[in-house]
Amino acid sequence: MHKKPPIGVLSLAVCWCSRAARDCSGVEAVELALTAPVLLLILFGIVQFGLLLNNYLMLTDAVRVGARQFSISRTSTTPWTTATSAITAAAPNLTAASITINLKVNGAACTSDSACVTALASAAGGSANVGASYPCNLTIMGVNFAPGCTLSSQITQLIE
Repeated sequence: MHKKPPIGVLSLAVCWCSRAARDCSGVEAVELALTAPVLLLILFGIVQFGLLLNNYLMLTDAVRVGARQFSISRTSTTPWTTATSAITAAAPNLTAASITINLKVNGAACTSDSACVTALASAAGGSANVGASYPCNLTIMGVNFAPGCTLSSQITQLIE
């Protein structure tokens, strides 16, 4: 008389090793249950990392656009507003309120239009430094793999 292998994880070994065991039903389901969480973690990790890389590339491009705008704004009355607007407009998929922007003229920070106008007025040929940071998210299946993650980019251009 044919005896069925025991139910459970050990049934895998019994099914593979025993010549008398011919009924291996359910083994595939057990294998899938054991490997699916690992495979899904890898798949979601790849997708999340791709989104993170896309955000970094978008932030870097936005900073480049903002630095170019800031470096040609020496005669403008609103260089800070124009540069920050250019950065947020060049990064449409990023949350504009979460982007932290830093503008510097020859190493000195300017945080308003009037401060930037004064700094840029006599800075032809000097350096315009634009930097930005953006919080990143590496949460995969409810686990945050990088809780303090921040994307940042910085570019320096010559003031025209």
